Amino acid sequence: MQLYDDLLIECDNLYVEVNEKDDMKSKGLYADNIIWVNKLLPSIIEKYSVLTEEIGHHYTTAGDILDLTSIANRKQELRARRWAYMRLVPFSKIIQAHKLYIVNRYELADFLNVTEDFLDEALEWYKSKYGLYVSIDNFTVCFEPLGVIEMFEWLETSFNRYGT
Repeated sequence: MQLYDDLLIECDNLYVEVNEKDDMKSKGLYADNIIWVNKLLPSIIEKYSVLTEEIGHHYTTAGDILDLTSIANRKQELRARRWAYMRLVPFSKIIQAHKLYIVNRYELADFLNVTEDFLDEALEWYKSKYGLYVSIDNFTVCFEPLGVIEMFEWLETSFNRYGT
């Protein structure tokens, strides 16, 4: 998958080493400018999502956060995950999918190159942050039910031209 390879190049530019290991208990791990991705993940799309989140750790995390019983560590874990959500499921891409007549979660996940689970988690996070919908330019992205509403501006001159 080209997108995964592009992320690997981005990691090189960040001086972050990426390794795939098959004996990992987790999906991914970031420490000291090294990312490990579980080689046994079922698809390249899942690896892509995991690698993106681990890059999010590079940008947003400080220190050892392996102990997730700590509230501070859980907050840092969520911060990296949110970074990945915003990168892989941006509103601009959801609106673009709407314009391309993509109509269901499966097609949207495929269009975004993420798993359906990752998409659902991202949408749940957006819903917790913005509520049931968010307005962007002339569009309203609805999270429940998932959809995009496009607003059109009616010009007063068009009404006057037709005598209304």
